[in-house]
Amino acid sequence: MTDLPEPATRALVAQHARLVAEQADRHALTLESLLAVLRSSRLDDRAARVEAVEIASSELVAVRTRSDAQQSALVEPVSSAFLRLRNDLRPLVRFGSVDIEFVEPPATGRALPGEVAHTARAIVRGAVLALVDRGSAERVRVQWDCDGRNLLVEIRDDGNGDLDVHDDTMRPMAERVSALDGRLSVASTAGWGSTISIVMPLDPPALSEQIDDAEALTPRERDVLRLVTSGAANGAIGEQLGISVNTVKYHVANLLRKYGARTRGELVALAR
Repeated sequence: MTDLPEPATRALVAQHARLVAEQADRHALTLESLLAVLRSSRLDDRAARVEAVEIASSELVAVRTRSDAQQSALVEPVSSAFLRLRNDLRPLVRFGSVDIEFVEPPATGRALPGEVAHTARAIVRGAVLALVDRGSAERVRVQWDCDGRNLLVEIRDDGNGDLDVHDDTMRPMAERVSALDGRLSVASTAGWGSTISIVMPLDPPALSEQIDDAEALTPRERDVLRLVTSGAANGAIGEQLGISVNTVKYHVANLLRKYGARTRGELVALAR
């Protein structure tokens, strides 16, 4: 664990980590869709079973036929990327308790880099699931646009208006956007709902390909990395090592830089 991986290895492992996260998002959405169908008051038991089998079968086919080339596509037309998002959320639209409105991007918009398209879909899926879990929203409006340099995403709901960018559900999304040099903000008005606004550059930063050979992990960084890979949170790491949470964050930031990782998950995958 003391030796840093080669740049090519880091890039492959980081890409794998992102694809695993994408699959986890899709599986979570599929399970939520199945629950929505089975709980729906619009369907009797037989119809619910038929719909649930259809959703599960469709996802199995998608899992088996989705190729590495599709997942790592260099670019994706913005209209096609948005259509895939709509298809992902279709079961929730049909049987969920939340009415989802889609505002499509211009068909002539600039094509999206594959990583931007994947992240944007994952963010919207995660945000919609978070709003469904809260149970206060009846309508959600999802809008994509493109200004030539950025993908602009807006998710607006009519819930309690208590959503905050520092919520546990929002923090991972903000980290994913930040990893692509983007910005995520949340504006909430009590009793009127919340609006999630995202700006993602269409030319995201490339994964770092260079590491100074002179850079090595310090003993303290190795201790922190060992605990990070075990799944410990910053507070627990600080308690075990007798250092403050801010010091833990400092060491984690150094580890991210040295490994060329963008997120904590990528760091764990690379270290392992």
